Amino acid sequence: MADLNRVLVLAGGLSPEHEVSVRSGRRVAEALRRLDVEVQTCDVGPELLNLLTDDPPQVVFPVLHGTSGEDGAIREVLELAGVPYVGARPDACRAAYAKPIAKTLVAEQGIAVPRGLALPKSLFHDLGAHAVLERIVAMLGLPLFVKPAQGGSAFGATAVTEASALPAALVSCFAYSDTALIEQQVTGVEVAVGVLDLGDGPVALPAVEIVPDGGVYDYAARYTAGRTEFFSPARLSDEVARAAADAAVTAHRALGLRDVSRTDLIIDETGRVYFLEVNVSPGMTDTSTLPLAVEAAGMDFAVVCRELAHRALLRG
Repeated sequence: MADLNRVLVLAGGLSPEHEVSVRSGRRVAEALRRLDVEVQTCDVGPELLNLLTDDPPQVVFPVLHGTSGEDGAIREVLELAGVPYVGARPDACRAAYAKPIAKTLVAEQGIAVPRGLALPKSLFHDLGAHAVLERIVAMLGLPLFVKPAQGGSAFGATAVTEASALPAALVSCFAYSDTALIEQQVTGVEVAVGVLDLGDGPVALPAVEIVPDGGVYDYAARYTAGRTEFFSPARLSDEVARAAADAAVTAHRALGLRDVSRTDLIIDETGRVYFLEVNVSPGMTDTSTLPLAVEAAGMDFAVVCRELAHRALLRG
């Protein structure tokens, strides 16, 4: 078997999730160094392509969140450079990053998704915002959840309990994406389920239950220590836990992902599991759910990072 000696961790990027990506990349780099793997870190910039071609690493470990990092663009560059990398291929990233498309593909596999619609910013101007908003509320009812059709870390995402709050929620959403995903808000237990494939096929990690202080899992609640309580494994019955695991693996397979992913789910009071979205480059910070799930599974985070990189090396 090929020896893993030198890994390039890509972190940072130009999206609003830059700081989270830097923190995720730092943790992955520290974990690999703990296992005596030589690690170089790099942000996305003019020097990247020269680095990949003039002094290529054995493997690239992308820990980029948001645009470019998760929409497949940087992975296209890695394909051009011929460098093995951890994670999904560009086409799968594009499908997963576009939340309405991901919902459709996952729903086709029999997984429940919240009822909703995706509308571009231009439509509200062309048809008249007031008339469109009235029809949205009439069709979907309240409460609603508005979020950008692309992106993560809860940027531009807002819960709407009154019709009068919908315009402001859309304005916030359109600051991050030209298309809004407007859904019926499913209330229940929010969980994140990581999926790993270390060579024997995708396997779900224990679900992590998310209980944010104040009830809203926004950016601050995600990345500020103490703002959210996590239960890992989640406080679910065995039957519901299996259903959540199955939903995450189904999403991973349906979208053609590889190596690692994280699926966000809501479980309603009847125990029905709803798919919300999937992330091809999960957060790796101290308050991120994937490392918590790895620990709950009795696995060493550093070893998992090394095995993911080694799998990419063998594939390359």
